[in-house]
Amino acid sequence: MKKTMQAMVLDHCAPLTENPNPLRSAELPVPIPRSGEILIEVKACGVCRTDLDDIEARTAPSFFPIILGHQVVGVVRGRGERASRFTQGSRVGVGWIHSACGECEYCLSGRENLCARFGATGRDADGGYAEYAVVPEGFAAFLPDSLADTAAAPLLCAGAVGYRALRLSGITDGDALGFSGFGASGHIVLQAARTLFPRLRLYVFARSPEQRRFALSLGADWTGSFDETPPRPLDAVIDTTPVWEPLARLAPRLKAGGRFVINAIRKESIDNEILAMIEYEQHLWLEKEIKSVANVTRRDIEEVLQLAGRTSLEPEVTVYPLADANRALNDLKHGDQRGAKVLVL
Repeated sequence: MKKTMQAMVLDHCAPLTENPNPLRSAELPVPIPRSGEILIEVKACGVCRTDLDDIEARTAPSFFPIILGHQVVGVVRGRGERASRFTQGSRVGVGWIHSACGECEYCLSGRENLCARFGATGRDADGGYAEYAVVPEGFAAFLPDSLADTAAAPLLCAGAVGYRALRLSGITDGDALGFSGFGASGHIVLQAARTLFPRLRLYVFARSPEQRRFALSLGADWTGSFDETPPRPLDAVIDTTPVWEPLARLAPRLKAGGRFVINAIRKESIDNEILAMIEYEQHLWLEKEIKSVANVTRRDIEEVLQLAGRTSLEPEVTVYPLADANRALNDLKHGDQRGAKVLVL
């Protein structure tokens, strides 16, 4: 076993526009699993918009320096005491949820994502932008053999949180579901929705013509800009954008009793004033709802992995070597938004 590993480390928070290379390469000791933990040799790690939230302090890390990354795919290479769930060599995945207390009303009712002691991978514990990582074994998931490492990585957050948003949307087969934005999460959730609800009508709002063409290629029934009107009022909208403007634009597209689900850990603050555009009585009257997604549970991760393992659901990915993590982050913020981005080791 190696004694040191390569990692990409964040030392402090700052806007990416001010510090376009926030991560530095470092050689660190390979972590040692404690009681109940497993050591994972990382094979791939997804690059997520929440990583930008960490870097830009919308959800700041609890310590520095820290290793980001919470879509971790790898192989078990070590086990601490009382860790017996996985055997050596097992393929596992780790998502945003790193730990929870296991004792509060939320944990005991399967809503561990709401636990006051919720710990996040890559924010409250070192994550997967490194050759090795440790995690409590109860918060790792078995990976289906049919899923390649790079395909599995985006499912651990973009897929899982999108799957949770789909559940929270309350839609039923035959409803009209809107997608606000069409990046890493949106393109996975659309495939999941088409599989789970064959008669669902899927309408995608995206600024980029390329994203709209991509959505049509994956089975969307209609695409348009945020100012366009879909063929019918929407039962629900899943919003995967980093800004508030879609809420103002798409609230009028919801039917009475419709639900707007915000699928994001944090929103950027640059357009908070856009909320003033919403005329409450006209657009959010008639029992329309705004529903937020808070993190993910282990169930979300396990179910989306199982769904992908038994169907044709597969993310489209752009691959980068670990050393190019800064380039991947900049591409995510400023560049091509098609599909997901994954670091490989």
